[in-house]
Amino acid sequence: MKLAAIDIGSNAIRLQVTNVLQDGNDIHFKKLEYVRFPLRLGHDVFAHQAISLEKEAKFIKLMQAYQLLLELYEVDDYLALATSAMREARNGQALADQGRQQVGLDIRIIDGETEAAFINRAVLVGLDRNPYLHIDVGGGSTELTLIENRKKVASISFPIGSVRRLDHQDAPEVWTEMQQWIVQHTQAYAALQAIGTGGNINKLFDMAGKKLGKSLSRNKIAELRDRIQQMPMDERLNHLKLNPDRADVIVPAADIYLQVMIWAKAEGIFVPDVGLKDGMLRYLYENQVQMMNHPVGG
Repeated sequence: MKLAAIDIGSNAIRLQVTNVLQDGNDIHFKKLEYVRFPLRLGHDVFAHQAISLEKEAKFIKLMQAYQLLLELYEVDDYLALATSAMREARNGQALADQGRQQVGLDIRIIDGETEAAFINRAVLVGLDRNPYLHIDVGGGSTELTLIENRKKVASISFPIGSVRRLDHQDAPEVWTEMQQWIVQHTQAYAALQAIGTGGNINKLFDMAGKKLGKSLSRNKIAELRDRIQQMPMDERLNHLKLNPDRADVIVPAADIYLQVMIWAKAEGIFVPDVGLKDGMLRYLYENQVQMMNHPVGG
């Protein structure tokens, strides 16, 4: 079974094609193709509340390229979801409609709570029953989910993200609201562990030399943030080998993770290297299984 996820984010747009393999009761998601294009829709939207004509044209070209890959890989099903930038843009829905009409892709714009729910489909796999605060920092928004006994206890989305913070479009009152929510929902837990998802925390985890399954300390994130912040952009690109669209947002993203962890009194963070696209693929797989078990007219 071949499935595909198109994640239309504020900083980049990703396509992943996956082959789902079943070995007895074990299910494996094998990546066949992964493309990440740094279109950065959020740069236009958070400053001007609309996607520019230039980026509209590039978006349609990119969707055409992704549609061709879906056809070439002969995927059984796909999901294309757009998050913070598209949902805040005045012309976001019109652009999604244009993608449907010109390219044939069904693009769905989702709210922050739905985005968090998709991500949690991937995050919850393999968790124990301890309490966790899941922190997902994107380009335009931060989704927070309190988890206990492998179940969501509370969830919220805030318009604070790496691109938005880079462009100084993060409002102080939203930070205050986020602090109040975190303190209110985490103060009852003596020892709360954080879980981090998003491209920037994945990169920080790699830079720390951590192995999958190990926790990254808050102090280490602060140390890496300070080190990167002191570097000029050319050093970030040449010495750290960061992509241009990662080099400028990794410090603002680290600021967000650190502040959330401080307010939640979380000393460490697990980084499972999953995200929205992984939750989308699991959702598609579950739908396919349900249809096979309950065929229409069966």
